[in-house]
Parts: sequence; C-alpha cells; structure tokens
Amino acid sequence: MKDLQTVLRSWEAVIGLEVHTELTTLNTKMFCGCPITFGAEPNTHICPVCLGMPGALPVPNKAAIEDIVLAGLATNCDIEQRTMFYRKNYFYPDMSQNFQTTQGPVAFCMRGGIDLEVTGPASRERTELEGTSELPESYAAEGYLTHIRITRIHMEEDAGKLVHIGGIDGRITGSDYSLVDYNRVGTPLIELVTEPDLRTPEEARLFLQKLRQIYLTLGISDCSMEEGSLRCDGNVSLRKRGETAFGTKTELKNMNSFKNLHDGLAYEICRQAEVLEQGGTILQETRHWEPAAKLTTPMRLKETAEDYRYFPEPNLAPYNLSDEFVEAVRARLPELPDQKRTRLMENFALPYVDATALAGDAELAEFFDAAMASAQTENAALAKPVANKDLAKPVANLLINDVSAYLNANNTSLNQTKLKPEHLVELANLVAQDAISSKQGKEVFARVLETGSAPQEIVKQEGMEQVSDTGALEEIAQGILKQFPDKVAEYQGGKTGLIGFFVGQAMQATKGQGNPKLINETFVRLLDVKD
Repeated sequence: MKDLQTVLRSWEAVIGLEVHTELTTLNTKMFCGCPITFGAEPNTHICPVCLGMPGALPVPNKAAIEDIVLAGLATNCDIEQRTMFYRKNYFYPDMSQNFQTTQGPVAFCMRGGIDLEVTGPASRERTELEGTSELPESYAAEGYLTHIRITRIHMEEDAGKLVHIGGIDGRITGSDYSLVDYNRVGTPLIELVTEPDLRTPEEARLFLQKLRQIYLTLGISDCSMEEGSLRCDGNVSLRKRGETAFGTKTELKNMNSFKNLHDGLAYEICRQAEVLEQGGTILQETRHWEPAAKLTTPMRLKETAEDYRYFPEPNLAPYNLSDEFVEAVRARLPELPDQKRTRLMENFALPYVDATALAGDAELAEFFDAAMASAQTENAALAKPVANKDLAKPVANLLINDVSAYLNANNTSLNQTKLKPEHLVELANLVAQDAISSKQGKEVFARVLETGSAPQEIVKQEGMEQVSDTGALEEIAQGILKQFPDKVAEYQGGKTGLIGFFVGQAMQATKGQGNPKLINETFVRLLDVKD
C-alpha cells in the first residue's frame, strides 16, 4: 500500500466529520430528571422516561437548549428559532424504546463555520493549496488558513453503552454475550456535522482539537475522549486531482483520540486509493478503526435517512425560540480562543506559538491574565522593575513549559496546587534581573510548588542570591587567570572554547552563586577577546 503523501499527489481526499459531544456540565438528562454521571454502577440512573416506558412523557431540559445555542453562536451558526424533534427509528438494544429522539431537517444551529490555521509540519500533508489563504504576517509560521463550513449542530439524546464479554478487543463479533448499561441513555448530546471541506487527516485532527477548545471555553462539556463525552466519526472519499464530483464515501467509527482520528483517516485514504487503482469499487459502508492492527475493517453497509423512518416526535411540541432567549444566550459568550490569542499577541507582544498555546487552555490563560494583572503591583516594589511586555514572555514560558509539565505529570489542575499568579511574576523578575540563574529558577519553581512560599523568600532561605558584584567577580577572575597561565596562553592563541573552563572555575569559587553572564563578560574583557 502506498504511503499517504504519495497517494495525495494523485488523489484528493474529501473529508467530513460528525462530532458528538455530551453536555456533561448539566445536572440532568435531556428529557427527564435523572442525573448525568460517569462511572456510576450500571443501570442506577434510569427512569421510565429515559427507558421509554409506556405512558412516560419527556420534558425538555431548557439548560441543554441554551447550551446548544451557545455552541452555535460560538461557531458562527445561524440560530433557527423554529425547529422540532423527530424520532429516529432503529432496532438495537442500546435504546430500549427502539428509537432515538433527535432533530430533523432543521436543527437549532445551521450554516456555520470556523477558520482553521494549519501550521508547521501539519501543513505539508496538503499538496495543493486551492481554497486556502495565507496566514497573517503576525503568525510568523509556515502554513495556510482554510475555512471549514458547518452544516448543522443538532440536539439528540445519547444511547446506552454495550459491553461485549469475550471475543477480541471488546467487540460484538466473537463475543460470548453482551451487557447493556442504560445510565447514559437520555444524556443531552449535540452533534456537529461539517461540510466535506477537509482535505487531509491533519486538518481533521486540528479541527477537532479547535472545536474541543471552543467547547471547553464555553463550559458545556468536559470533552473527554477517554470517557466518551467527545466522539468523532469521519466520512471520507477520494477523487482524482482536478475532478469536482464526489467519490463513494465510507464512514469511520472508533476514532477515540486525536491520533486515532488522523491515523484512521490516513489508512482509509490509502486503502481506497489502492482499491480504485486496482479497478475495484468502494462500498458505501461503515468501517471500524483498529488502532492495534492499524487498519479499518467493515462493520455494516451505511444506513440512509429512509432506513431510520424519521417522523416528528408526537410527545414534544415544536420550538419557537424568542429573540430575547437567543440574545440572553449570546450575552453568555466568553472570550473565545481565537479572540484570546489575538488579545495576547496585541497586548503582551506574545509570539503566535505562545499565544496559541495559552489561548487553547482556558485554565492557563486565566492564570496568565491574573499574573500579568499582578505584575504592575509587583514591579513597583522592586528596585529595577521590568515592563509588563518584558515579563509576558518569561511568564508565558513558565506556564507553557514548567507548569504544564507539572500538571500533566501529576494529573492535576492549577487550582489544586500551591502556585499563585504573583509567584510566576516574582520568579520571572528574579531571573530577568539576574538575581538567580535560569537553572536556579527551576529549583525555586519546584520549591514553590512544594511549599507555597514566595520565590524571593525561598531564594533568601536557601542562600541562592547570585553574586553580581562586578568588583568581586573581577578579583576572582584575576586570581583564576594567574592560576592557569598556560590556559590563558592557549585561549589567546585561538582556543576560545576555553572560556567555559574559566567560567566553570569561577562558578566553583563562588560556590555556584556567581552570575554566569557577568563572569563570562569579565573574562572576555580581561582576556581582551571580542565576541
């Protein structure tokens, strides 16, 4: 089988995504009062309504409607004020009522879209840039900008969870028997459907990551792919370069991580190309991605709308959302990741990469803003205050690198640590003013996390202040040069790498507390060696 890059030189992939997101931050299900939980004992959070018992009538969850409208507004959708629910009929044990309550042709959110920035190595999968535009100059990154249209975001209730016992990889094929957990039934689920505007697996991965950032910022879901609250199916077909007609598509299931989404689509593109180049025919079917085997396998022929026998839900009246309702939801819109990135770049002169990293993590971005808000007060108390824009980069680096690494390693969040926003400002100031070295800064950071003490306090307690007295450092340097005249001769004869030897000797003499930058400058000056 050819590799992806080779295939994409001759074939154009046409990809659309269906993203299912549970509204996990709500307290109760879509049409009943059962609580929404993850990991509860099977079949303990169910009632006659979510099980579809005769005579049990659904009552819509207003908060869920507000959340889907919020999602639509954040993705530039038109909000349809007149819409209704339908029954999607199918026979399968994950829904005991044998139908799923969903929306019909008109969803709450229609005709949206988001811009997608594809930068760095990710941009190289796309061999032709037709339909894209250049990145703004401020991004300072290779890549392109493309617009991904959103067909709709509709509301539906989630189905139950099937657990297959025995067999291979927990699948129904070859299993001994299956168990059904109906706790998840009735959980509010929003499904976003894109137009077939994606052209590479990397674009699909980046789109899903960006959508997840938006939903997390809105606070409508925890978006946990591990727990199944964010799930993505991919539809993919191929056509020869230059053609406009769509090929036959397949739908991919079980892509439960960003990597699996990319790898599953990449494999399917290569598989379809091999079939077509050998004169075969692509079947419109649903296929299962097998991460361990790194291939897709057939599941079933793809259903059509006619197979589901849609008809209006008789127990739910049509919706007529008022202008006041929509505007009240609009007022809840927070600063979205793209807006946040622009602000961070403009207000704090952060590079595109740093601003993007912060804007994509609501917790880190909030902490950064709090740190910079405290910076003015902190700077006023210091002998040599550093301007906010000068502080922004080192504070951002601490958050993106040191703080993120600590949080990931310990599976925790910032509000569960002893770190305060002003700690980062103080630490950045200490390093910027050469009070401590960058290496010592990491040691101080670790002690702050351990004790919750202020960096300045830790530096004093540990005796970590750097020796920056130029007179004292020159005296030490003079002594070292007298001690190693042969090294001086070699250095002045052209072995300039020996500067590291001299600096090392001085660091030993100051017990590691000499200012390396000043020591280096002192030796260069004394040896009359210019950079």
